[in-house]
Amino acid sequence: MSVSIHTNLASLGAQRHLGLSGASLSTAMQRLSSGLRINSAKDDAAGLAIAERMHSQIRGMNQAARNANDGISLLQTAEGASSKITDSLQRMRELAVQSANGTNSEADRRALQAEVQQLKREIDRVGATTRFNGLQVFDQGRDRAVGVLNPDIAITMDGLQDRWLAQAEKLVKDLYGIDAGGANIKIELTTFTDGVGNTAARVSSITPASGPGSNITLQVDMADFTAANQPDGGNAPFYNDRIIAHEMVHAVMAAGQSWGELRSNSSNLWFIEGVAEFIHGADERVAADTMAAATADMSTANLQNWDGTSTDYSSGYLAVRYLHAQIQAQGGNGVQDVLQALQNNAGMTLDAALQNHSAAAFTGLADFYGQLQTAVAAPTFAADIGLDLANADTGAIGGQDADRGATKTATSVMPDLPLASTLMAGFSTTWETVPTAGGGQGTALALQVGANAGDFLYVHTGGMNLGVLGLDDLDVSTSIDATAAMRRLDDAIDFVSTTRGRIGAQMNRLDAVIATLQVSSENLSASRGRIMDADFAQETATLSRAQILQQAGTAMVAQANQLPQVVLSLLR
Repeated sequence: MSVSIHTNLASLGAQRHLGLSGASLSTAMQRLSSGLRINSAKDDAAGLAIAERMHSQIRGMNQAARNANDGISLLQTAEGASSKITDSLQRMRELAVQSANGTNSEADRRALQAEVQQLKREIDRVGATTRFNGLQVFDQGRDRAVGVLNPDIAITMDGLQDRWLAQAEKLVKDLYGIDAGGANIKIELTTFTDGVGNTAARVSSITPASGPGSNITLQVDMADFTAANQPDGGNAPFYNDRIIAHEMVHAVMAAGQSWGELRSNSSNLWFIEGVAEFIHGADERVAADTMAAATADMSTANLQNWDGTSTDYSSGYLAVRYLHAQIQAQGGNGVQDVLQALQNNAGMTLDAALQNHSAAAFTGLADFYGQLQTAVAAPTFAADIGLDLANADTGAIGGQDADRGATKTATSVMPDLPLASTLMAGFSTTWETVPTAGGGQGTALALQVGANAGDFLYVHTGGMNLGVLGLDDLDVSTSIDATAAMRRLDDAIDFVSTTRGRIGAQMNRLDAVIATLQVSSENLSASRGRIMDADFAQETATLSRAQILQQAGTAMVAQANQLPQVVLSLLR
């Protein structure tokens, strides 16, 4: 090894190693003081990029969890307001039940209606003023979301369910002594129409050659049932309830033992339709057709060749009135004797029923036709059958003209009072599914429940006002209105309860969202920590090694700096 003064390689090497240990010492001290492994991009460029992306996700998730908690608070506000609306609806229903009671006077019902009006206003107020952070909690739209969508169908269903069907069936049972015996009947309100002013309702069935019919269906043509005019419905004089009474006679007869025998012979249609007209009276029809036209249509040939004109209905009605009067004149009860015989004796024909169950008034159909022609030709025909087209009585069975009972007017022939909730005693009832209002969820509120764009969860509080609940015109000022109000309030209560259930489900979902966000944030924080955090055991070891190397390096630099002095010894 050469000896030189200008180039001290030993010192240079010691200095270089001293610098390296100094850098290592500085890095270890920085990491130990900050607690981070990566303090700048030079420490780990890729790791820093990954950690920063994770950091943005963590902070986003934490904020999303706070967003979800705000959503829960809003939903809790909505659910609390909904519970108060339920309280108001329950009270309104209680008032409707009270108003339906016959012991209340008109003044009592006005007082009850006054409280209902206040409760209705309170429902609208709650729906409009419930707020969270300045935002209206409930949707302010008033589109109906409860009950049947079509108001005409809704009113018609009220009439059918509250009064018409049950009262008509009871009328048939009480006055004709026949019932359906538990048969099923389907009620349809949207499947049949032939335009305004034609067939307002009809009963269809599968008719066998003998015995009772099946698949009995009552079809209502809503084109003719649009006028509300409750409790009777429709227009004078043939109100909706009278039309339903007519059709219910057909329905009960179709369920009877001898429907096949009656329907298999079209010449019996005068009897089938005449009996249906007689249940509610058809004096107005006869008056409109004129007595002359109706009696002219009562020839045997015309009765047997039914073509469905108004005068055919009139002639059939008058023929049944005659049959009824003649059986009574012989000591029988009237047409009900024939109807009961047809129901109680499977396979009996109309001819056999007249022969054996007319109190000997007729020996059969041929005898009936012969006697009827003679009677119609007599000037006293109207008086003989008790017909009076000038008074208020409709001519219905059991009324003033037909049976010397109480006067049955166009509005009173069908009782207006609701019957028991069983609806009909002799039929089991299936209702056609009609379009319902549905909806009611209102505008969706988007909650940002994720760290990234588009991570939305939509919640619905729905609308809570009289329009949505279908209660704008709710009235309990009469017993009839109170009964209808109960059903409408039941629907409204169900809607609010369903809405509250949906709100509760959304709150539970948000709880689950928060839990998921917290778990994800925790795991992502752990992942970021493994990248960013300093390993103190490792760094303290590095620090100790660097400190020792610094001390040793410093000493060696000093020693190396002394080496050139060897040259002086050579110069002595």
